[in-house]
Amino acid sequence: MGSVKDLEIIQKPTQTTMGSGRFHFSDRYSVFDWGEMPDHIDGKGAALCMMGAYCFEQLEDLGVKTHYRGVLDEQGKVVKVCELKAPSTVMEVALVNVYRPKTTVIEGKIVHDYSIYTPQLKNCLIPLEIIYRNGLPEGSSVFKRLSQRKVTLEDLGLDHEPKPGEQLAKPIFDVSTKLEETDRYVTWAEAQRIAGLNDSELADVKAILIKADETITKVAAKAGLKNEDGKIELAFDDQRALMLVDVLGTLDECRFTFEGVHVSKEVARQFYKKTQWYSDVEEAKREAEAKGVQDWKALSKSQPPRLDPKLKTVISQMYMSTANEVTGKKMFDSPKLADVIREYKKYMGETA
Repeated sequence: MGSVKDLEIIQKPTQTTMGSGRFHFSDRYSVFDWGEMPDHIDGKGAALCMMGAYCFEQLEDLGVKTHYRGVLDEQGKVVKVCELKAPSTVMEVALVNVYRPKTTVIEGKIVHDYSIYTPQLKNCLIPLEIIYRNGLPEGSSVFKRLSQRKVTLEDLGLDHEPKPGEQLAKPIFDVSTKLEETDRYVTWAEAQRIAGLNDSELADVKAILIKADETITKVAAKAGLKNEDGKIELAFDDQRALMLVDVLGTLDECRFTFEGVHVSKEVARQFYKKTQWYSDVEEAKREAEAKGVQDWKALSKSQPPRLDPKLKTVISQMYMSTANEVTGKKMFDSPKLADVIREYKKYMGETA
């Protein structure tokens, strides 16, 4: 079970062959690596499944290899999105092995051992989240990392101090760890080392990222959305060929804006950033890093509060309306996205 979707294993992968499984998308959500939050967002699971499946199908049409096999219809048959009569919450995928790095504490610092990842390893998840940034909207982690001096302008390929809302002349490619207790941004050189990638494979990773970015940008535009940033995950199949895995192109994996307004999980993040709980989470993460403690959540002084009910309804409609407009199929009973954004702006004006 993940924080937002559950995995049903139909056939386990072996050392040499891929397995098969099904993602069951739930209405749960997670922010700031916390895991399951106290609310559920109606329609979110089905909307994520529809958007992710649609993006996978677009990329497969372009010849990009993925682990996607289809979605389940009401009769339990694996079909394409265009064949559905009602939204699905179940996606069938190929499965590979997941090798978590060994973790030890040396002189009060957490150290991760990635030695299992060699250039010969096949049939496995690559332990990285690979990120593209077309713009730097308010809330982008880039601003926090720059202010904390965890990254330089040069690292990001920027020649000036960026401002919130800035569109980039060319995308920034970023990378973080995937299988550690908290995602950690790393340099591309470190990413290559820990994942056991050769130079050619690293170039292929970036080429797939460009195709995914371009495809998601085109898909999002159908709903009037700007694709600000997003992440993909990759794996090696049983022949060590790269393929896209997990899910992509959704309001959880991407940061979209509609005429400057966030349409993504960022809406919930912005709500929580104004709470005491967020301050406690940030403090707990700092304390855990300083003490070499893995379970930072245990150090948090508070638990997350519930979302404001009005905001919860707006977020639910954002997910469903976006899925309708992106896929071109009105599978959810939800207003037009432009109307949902109008309601959100009204809500923000009331709570300002």
